[in-house]
Amino acid sequence: MKLNELLGEFRIAMSNEEAEVLSRISQESLTPIHSFNERDRFIIENLVRKSLVSKVRQNNLIFVVQNDQQTDYC
Repeated sequence: MKLNELLGEFRIAMSNEEAEVLSRISQESLTPIHSFNERDRFIIENLVRKSLVSKVRQNNLIFVVQNDQQTDYC
């Protein structure tokens, strides 16, 4: 059972800047983190802490991918 099913409505607060960076990260495929500038990488770290993005390590490279969830922009 997912947390959203238990609580009914669960929102994660995001800034406009976080929402813009999140929209550039694919949900289906891995995106190399080095393709983002330093500011975007800092924002991605915040999104990882909020569990909106996951970091994946493959062949000594770090990739990011959106987690599978519905997001409401607050």
